[in-house]
Amino acid sequence: MLRWVVRRTRLPLLSLRCVDCRSESATTGEGRFRVNANGNLLDVWLLVRCVSCDRTRKLTVHERAPVRSFDPAELDGYHANEPELVASRLLDPLLARRNRFALDWKGAWRLDTPSAWLDEGWPVQVEVAFEDPVPVRPERLIAQGLGLSRNEVLRRIKCDIPLRRPASAGFTFTVMAGDQRRM
Repeated sequence: MLRWVVRRTRLPLLSLRCVDCRSESATTGEGRFRVNANGNLLDVWLLVRCVSCDRTRKLTVHERAPVRSFDPAELDGYHANEPELVASRLLDPLLARRNRFALDWKGAWRLDTPSAWLDEGWPVQVEVAFEDPVPVRPERLIAQGLGLSRNEVLRRIKCDIPLRRPASAGFTFTVMAGDQRRM
C-alpha cells in the first residue's frame, strides 16, 4: 500500500468581508494575538489583515475568560504569538463559526506522493492522509497525484467514499489497470 500525504504549505486565507473595501479575503500574516486584561478577566483576539487594503480586524478567541481558566503555557503562547498556536486557533471550526468566516485553501497545500510507484503490480492501493483539514474533492486530488483526467479517475478508481464530495479526512482508494472497468 502506498501513502500519499496532503500537507499545508502556508496558513489559508480567510473568506471574510472587509468593512472598508468590501474585499472578501483576509490573512493572518505572521500571526499575532492581542491579549487584554480587565481585572481578573482576559480577552484574546487573533489579528487578521485585509489582503486588499491592509485594514486590521480582530477575531475573538476568548472573551471575558477568567485568568485562572488559562493554562500558563497557552497564555505564554498568546503573548509570544507562537505560530503553532496561531495555526491551531485558525483551524478551529468553533472559532470560524463564532467569527463568521470560512477558510480559503487555494494554494495553501500540496500533495506528497512517492516518486517511483508505477513498478508495483495492478491494482495499486493508496492511502491518503491529511496533516490538516484541507477540504478537497478526492477525484481532483487523485487526478493531480496520478496525472490523469478526472473522467479517467472516475473510470479507474475504486474508493470507499464519494469522489465528488469534498473530504478533509484520510481515505483509501484502489487504482485499477487502464483496461479494467469500475465495478
